[in-house]
Amino acid sequence: MTSAPLFSGSTPLAVRMRPTSLEEVAGQRHLLRPGSPLVALADPRKQSTGAVSVILWGPPGTGKTTLAQAIARSSQRRFVELSAVTAGVKDVREVMQEALTQRDLYDQSTILFLDEIHRFTKAQQDALLPGVENGWVVLIAATTENPSFSVISPLLSRSLLLTLETLADEDLGVLVDRAVTDPRGLADAVTVAPEARTALIQLASGDARRALTALDAAAAIARDLHGDADGPAEITAESVAQAVDRALLRYDRQGDEHYDVISAFIKSIRGSDPDAAIHYLARMIEAGEDPRFIARRLVISAAEDIGMADPQALQIAVAAADAVQFIGMPEGRIPLAEATVYLATTAKSNAAYLAIDQAIADVRAGKAGRVPKHLRDAHYAGAKKLGHGKGYKYPHDSDIGVVAQQYLPDTLRAARYYVPSSHGQERDVQARLEKLRRILDGDA
Repeated sequence: MTSAPLFSGSTPLAVRMRPTSLEEVAGQRHLLRPGSPLVALADPRKQSTGAVSVILWGPPGTGKTTLAQAIARSSQRRFVELSAVTAGVKDVREVMQEALTQRDLYDQSTILFLDEIHRFTKAQQDALLPGVENGWVVLIAATTENPSFSVISPLLSRSLLLTLETLADEDLGVLVDRAVTDPRGLADAVTVAPEARTALIQLASGDARRALTALDAAAAIARDLHGDADGPAEITAESVAQAVDRALLRYDRQGDEHYDVISAFIKSIRGSDPDAAIHYLARMIEAGEDPRFIARRLVISAAEDIGMADPQALQIAVAAADAVQFIGMPEGRIPLAEATVYLATTAKSNAAYLAIDQAIADVRAGKAGRVPKHLRDAHYAGAKKLGHGKGYKYPHDSDIGVVAQQYLPDTLRAARYYVPSSHGQERDVQARLEKLRRILDGDA
């Protein structure tokens, strides 16, 4: 038994434990069924049968790099890796030229693994096209963002898009257990208490890299505490807690997770669930989201989803935005939480939101019509000759402050854009509006 892999220090555990074949890959069973594109790509007998390029889309730590390397090893193809963070157009062209040379002179196929393709500019992605189109390389590109928004259409159309899923707890357990016993990993230099194993899996949140990184750090702490005692050191829940101060939430502020969390936040407010809304608010705060972005979304939610059912909601949201701007973080979390709870628990109505959207739709459809003459500006020279303002009734001259009068253009005279709900304060508005419309129509 040797502890050298644990303390060699040069190579992270997650790298040492990277699978060498598709059979070792944990999770992603939906992509690795017999006859699937990835399995066919890994078959060395099919090197020359026009392998298709693929784009692997999924959260961090789900095996994108692992799959690419395992496919290259199994298929016996040449493997070249580029990072979109550091590689430029010149680097891409050099790889393409070398791949073409290897194919023509040595009958050697090349897999080009491009990490973080969403960071590539259009020009950089364009440089990939000749090699992909002509089969000089088999491109395996990885991205944590929706490729529809970040990858150019010609490249998308020439590649197979495969979606990776967050690893299940069972898959993470397999990885942890394997890393403890495998000679490439910790080589039985440690044992893992059941509660520590559970903690590692929970802290990973479906991310294999995070699970193995936490395991590596916890093993080092356990070995330090173990000293020179005989037998393997035990990783306890306390070891894991020391290794990982807190669970770092997977949250890419430029990617899908960003949009998923803010979407869940707003939908939880709309659905009147303050607990869920506060949860998503906490995730955004802990991930370092710009609090001004959160505040803006609260203001929009107050106007769109609450509206006239509780007009005070908009004032509270704006006040929270002002407070965050004034006091900053971390104290800004408190007015954000107050506004979130208020918006989630108050009455809801989207009637004003629907009203403006329908009115805009009519305007865009050419239904605007002319402003009635009695409403037109009568203050400039010549307006009176045109009949502007003639017949206008001044509402304040009426005892009730409302007069029978047409305000909409003739083409939209019967239009009803604002249809109040019976929720919250809008219930009172609904009753009042019915009376107002009868007076305006001359029916009162």
